[in-house]
Amino acid sequence: MNQPVGETILEIQRSLEAFLNCYRTYLAIATDPDACDFVFGNPHEMPLPEIGDAIARWAAPRSERWFEYKGSEPATVAAVGRSLRSRVGIEFDAADIAMTTGAFGAIAATLRAIVDAGDEVIYLSPPWFFYPQMIMTLGATPLRVDLPSPTFELPLAAIEAAITPRTRAIIVNSPHNPTGRILQPSELTGLAEVLDRASERSGRPVYLVSDESYSRILFDGEPFHSPVRFYDRSFLIYTYGKTLLAPGQRLGYVAIPPTMPDRPALRNAILVAQVVTGYQFPNAVMQYALEDLDKASIDIAALQRRRDRVLSVLGDMGYETVRPGGTFYVLVRSPVADDVAFAALLAEHDVYVLPGAAFELPGWFRISLTANDAMVERALPGFQAAFKAATG
Repeated sequence: MNQPVGETILEIQRSLEAFLNCYRTYLAIATDPDACDFVFGNPHEMPLPEIGDAIARWAAPRSERWFEYKGSEPATVAAVGRSLRSRVGIEFDAADIAMTTGAFGAIAATLRAIVDAGDEVIYLSPPWFFYPQMIMTLGATPLRVDLPSPTFELPLAAIEAAITPRTRAIIVNSPHNPTGRILQPSELTGLAEVLDRASERSGRPVYLVSDESYSRILFDGEPFHSPVRFYDRSFLIYTYGKTLLAPGQRLGYVAIPPTMPDRPALRNAILVAQVVTGYQFPNAVMQYALEDLDKASIDIAALQRRRDRVLSVLGDMGYETVRPGGTFYVLVRSPVADDVAFAALLAEHDVYVLPGAAFELPGWFRISLTANDAMVERALPGFQAAFKAATG
């Protein structure tokens, strides 16, 4: 029988079944005023006023070409360069910064630029939902390497064992979604040594794609260590959607450090990839507004207080939690092996979480700290009732 859709997208759809089931549930409760929504990193408080102010300021046309097709706007790139110099301590060439539609667009363009069909790309599990599927769209093979729970430290020996002559890249996410763990210098030094050896063996570079989406969402004064500072052949991925808690305003970039060999070829490949993957450039107004937006941030101290409240109360109830050093999330071990069943039990109390099945970590679930304080307090009796019902 004739298949109406492509086999590749069907394979991707099957691999996303657990996530899609959660997403369908989320759509059903997203507008329910009684729901305690801890599923995704969506806002549950009014947006930062700086966002609306910046967009309004730059929305009024100042020339007849104000809304023309945009690549990477020079003034925007210059603002990003200044931000990176201040935060990461690297002087990026303006030609090596490409503005994108958030981290999603940056990862898609970067992978499209360096990965061929038949290549392999390593990702660390539990992953952000779409790493494996984005690799699959290229005809490449996603290779899963598990982060060992409950510490979730970088498994250098396992990474080295997974590398083959077909390995083209590894995706690293720090601070890590969903665990909140920040990779440490000793781990990143070890990873660089592994990738250097692999590149030397295979005679072609193994790239590091560094997803730093949460690099400004840090708790307890923890420093962030960019993997780009440790390995020459790295791409730095960033989005403003997390710092501003405005994921619907698509604004991000990919930056190539000056230590990267073959930069002219790579920057041209990313430009072409941005075009052929659906014109992965932010719209004009968001680019004009970036310098204003780069100065804004959600209240990290308030987010940390919410984290501490969740960790304390759930710990007292008997839950095992992972203390995040950054991100929006708290990872919690399900009191029963079937995390999907336990998420359903929580839902009976109007508490909605993301089961580990959605991100390759059965037996766990994730709580988003972007729920507001009132929602957290309203949910606590439900967490307690569900725990008691599950454990007898």
